[in-house]
Amino acid sequence: MMNRPVPGPSRLPPPHHFGLRQVRAFVCLADELHFGRAANRLFTSQPALSRMIHGLEEALGVPLLTRSTRKVLLTPAGEAFASECKLALSHLELATQAAQSAASALKGRLRMAYTDFAIEGRVPQILEKFRSNIPGVAVALEYMPTAAQHVALLEGRIDLGFMTGEFRAPKVHNVLVEEHEFVALLPEAHRLTCRDAIRLVELAHEPFVIGAETTFSSFRALIFDICHTAGFYPRVVQEVSNSNAIFGLVAAGAGVTIYSASARSVRRSGVVVKSLVDVARKIPIFATCLADHRSTELRRFLQLVIDTQWPVNW
Repeated sequence: MMNRPVPGPSRLPPPHHFGLRQVRAFVCLADELHFGRAANRLFTSQPALSRMIHGLEEALGVPLLTRSTRKVLLTPAGEAFASECKLALSHLELATQAAQSAASALKGRLRMAYTDFAIEGRVPQILEKFRSNIPGVAVALEYMPTAAQHVALLEGRIDLGFMTGEFRAPKVHNVLVEEHEFVALLPEAHRLTCRDAIRLVELAHEPFVIGAETTFSSFRALIFDICHTAGFYPRVVQEVSNSNAIFGLVAAGAGVTIYSASARSVRRSGVVVKSLVDVARKIPIFATCLADHRSTELRRFLQLVIDTQWPVNW
């Protein structure tokens, strides 16, 4: 009887060498079809995003996009790849959430993010009461803009975020913490500082200092909306990445700005806070988490926020 040759190992095609970051970047770009907007959402630069997409196309061996100076379109291969990537990322998100939730529940540790407005408001009081009522739970705090908190929450990198505005997404739970009034910040020598309160429309022709899109996107949208309601668009002369820079530039006379009433708890030389009598809208601060988070400590924290009436401290 002839011995049959033993089959050798099957020859599989080489794996495609690309990473999860490239996949997420491509899915974001497929949604936006605009390199600038996608780069802002990803908190990266347009050249870096372009390099990631080019590397992904080289790894796959097919073009995913057609580019021109005016627009970006998906190729048929790009459409098919985007559809499957979204499905894969959805499954990965569920797996990540399950692992992170289980780890947090076992360790008695909560990872929280906050914005400038939240930490200037009632959040420190809330955390102090939580530590007093429920000792032994470690709370890790990290500053993070609202848009970045959205991503970190869905990816399981934080358990809860104190953010500006409600995060409207599937399987997300929002609890209103407080609402801040809008106020105007004026240089000390400004002509309107002698008034007890002012109207927003009186700032229509003033130079504005506001937060940059990368760190203040949610609040910028609110500013532009109330200014539009008042009948003007703010003349922005300077954009900065943090609140300290906003206060510093206003104090230096570079312009005025619209801010949260939490500014009254931040004493800054050279800056005068004025109420806006014609703005009824408020700035909502939410404590937001995943609705299916299994941590007992997180549920107790949210219940404390719901049950307690926090006094205004400005």
